[in-house]
Amino acid sequence: MLYTGTDWTFSTLRDCYGEIDRIASEELRLDTYPNRIEIITSEQMLDVYTSHGMPISYPHWSAGKRFVSHENAYKRGLMGLAYEVVINSSPCISYLMEENTATMQALVIAHAAFGHNHFFKNNRLFREWTDPTQILDYLEFARGYVARCEEKYGIKAVERILDAAHALQGQGVDRHTGSKRLDLRQEQERARERRAYEDEQFNDLWRTLPETQGLNTGSGATDDQMASLGLPEENILYFLEKHAPRLANWEREIIRIVRLIAQYFYPQPQAKLMNEGCATWVHNFIMHRLHDKKLIDDAAILEVIHSTSNVITQRGFDEGGGANFNPYALGFAMMSDIARVCTDPTEEDRRWFPDHAGNKDPVGTLHHAWAEYRDESFVQQFLSPKVIRDFRLFRLEDDLSQPYLLVDAIHDDGGYRDIRRSVAASYDPGLLAEEIEIVGADLTGDRILRLEHRTRPGKLLQPTDARLTLEHLGQLWGYGVILKEVDSQTGAELGSYALA
Repeated sequence: MLYTGTDWTFSTLRDCYGEIDRIASEELRLDTYPNRIEIITSEQMLDVYTSHGMPISYPHWSAGKRFVSHENAYKRGLMGLAYEVVINSSPCISYLMEENTATMQALVIAHAAFGHNHFFKNNRLFREWTDPTQILDYLEFARGYVARCEEKYGIKAVERILDAAHALQGQGVDRHTGSKRLDLRQEQERARERRAYEDEQFNDLWRTLPETQGLNTGSGATDDQMASLGLPEENILYFLEKHAPRLANWEREIIRIVRLIAQYFYPQPQAKLMNEGCATWVHNFIMHRLHDKKLIDDAAILEVIHSTSNVITQRGFDEGGGANFNPYALGFAMMSDIARVCTDPTEEDRRWFPDHAGNKDPVGTLHHAWAEYRDESFVQQFLSPKVIRDFRLFRLEDDLSQPYLLVDAIHDDGGYRDIRRSVAASYDPGLLAEEIEIVGADLTGDRILRLEHRTRPGKLLQPTDARLTLEHLGQLWGYGVILKEVDSQTGAELGSYALA
């Protein structure tokens, strides 16, 4: 036995890690970054929450606000704490709560240090967009740079830029041209050269120009000017960093820091279902193998089953489950179903999944899925009729012109395909952020920044949020801003916001 009871020591954790590593490498053929496991207190776990799971971050008031909110909720019993937090870095850092039992420590080592770790290293989305060997060094650079700016220019001046950049960070990523990973180490080395170059390019006369009294809603810039500015541009923070007339060089560097960190985290929400499903399936497999090998006792495996069952519970829409799937529940169900189809397929499985049904290689099939898909394509490829039946899914059509709801997809072949397409569409990364582009900026004329929001049917911006965000945008640009809402299908203008 690796241990008995609930108590653990660091020697126990080393023994558990060795056996888990053996199963992960020999039976599951997992390929991971080096692991660094740290044991932290509940208060430290709350602190990790405030920095979005990263061990270091630049200071900002929002982090303190989140800490106080989480701490109060935890003390009142309104929320629990995660058993672990894992960081996409190399070495891969896994934080374990010291209050965990020995079984939970073993479980979260399998879950985080091997399940999440393998997914981070092998999924194509993470391989193409992130370089985990550099993120911790870059965060250290960011923290030091922001601290030096606060010391030199004052906390309020830095806070004003950070507030505005944070408000726009959802529109500060390249969604379609990010096949080349960010070289964060090179970004640090080039920071001084970049600031020197911008000193040469920056024209201080912009500061002396009068404020715009009224807004001209015309098109503004010519085609040549738009081409020279690279318009239209979806990455608003990038455009502001490069072309905002009134920003000082240190302000541009802070915008760049926020933008690059947002870019680094961009893949994570696109693969949350798969990431959690992979880690949960891996820890469930490893812990049951430890029990099969009589390395943990019956009490331990019952604790594993109890904990995993709580994590993968899918509450109904009327039971507090909300409008979305529990990613642990659907992800684990689909991973388990893929393994079943590979080893014990039905005739229905053979019709739906001829490529892998009965291939007797569940680990290889899962490796391929973990590496080559993101949530949307994974659901579209692998969601089976059995899982649809297990989750009792059907599809409703809500026609606002009719006084009733229509059930238009049920449990038949056509219905299964329609339901699968609808579930996959709910993970479309195009729905994670609004499609807003900068379409005009006449730097030699009225200096008004013009943007367009390409709307989906019935999806206009929330007016209050739009105006508040526009104010932050105006603070960084320094002049007037116009945002038009345009129907993406017809091109018709549906509304507009203006900030003088």
